[in-house]
Parts: sequence; C-alpha cells; structure tokens
Amino acid sequence: MNPTLDTRSQPLCRLDDLCDPGSKGFVVQGRQLFAVRQGHQVFVYENRCPHRGIPLEWVADQFLDSSGKLIQCASHGALFLPESGECVAGPCSGASLTAVASHIETGQVWLDSDQLSFI
Repeated sequence: MNPTLDTRSQPLCRLDDLCDPGSKGFVVQGRQLFAVRQGHQVFVYENRCPHRGIPLEWVADQFLDSSGKLIQCASHGALFLPESGECVAGPCSGASLTAVASHIETGQVWLDSDQLSFI
C-alpha cells in the first residue's frame, strides 16, 4: 500500500523524529498514542496502561525504561515488550498494550488506514 495515494492513511512522524532507541507521545484525533523506535522498527500503541487505564508516562515522551529496551509504566513499573506490547513484569503480567498498526515508508511513520476508524 502506498500511503501517499491512500488519503485515509495518516502520517504520524518522521522516522528521524524518534531517537534510536526512543519514544514519543502523540495525540491523533483525540486519542493518546505513543511510538517506540528500536533500530529500523517502530511500534505504535495506545497510551493506556492495561492495569490502571492511565497514561504510561509521567514525563513527556519517556516511555522506555533506563535500558531503552522495554516500555515502562511510570505509575507502577510494569514492563512491556516493544515488539508485542506484552507485559512481562508487574501487576498486569500477561496483559498487553493495544497496538496500532503502522508502517514506515520513505522515512515517514504512517498509521495504517484501517486503524484510523478506531481512533
């Protein structure tokens, strides 16, 4: 799919806007999202802890633990795998973040068109 030809796809950010590793929060159509970059991959999730239903970060754009390898809930320290959103430590072990399908094309991170209807 070429997002530049599909007017329902929405650009989220430039790949270069995300540190490697790094994370950044966004508000898209009123929904809080965040993106995590690990190398040439970017994973996008709803910014909502599955345990408490609250945003994951206390400081803007800081969604990763000190190693930069895991997503961390600032409220209670739960740890999530960036590639799947699965909670691997903390009170919500086994639960997962809600993924938002996205892809990278021409140096841009795009939300996939089928995801825009849920946002």
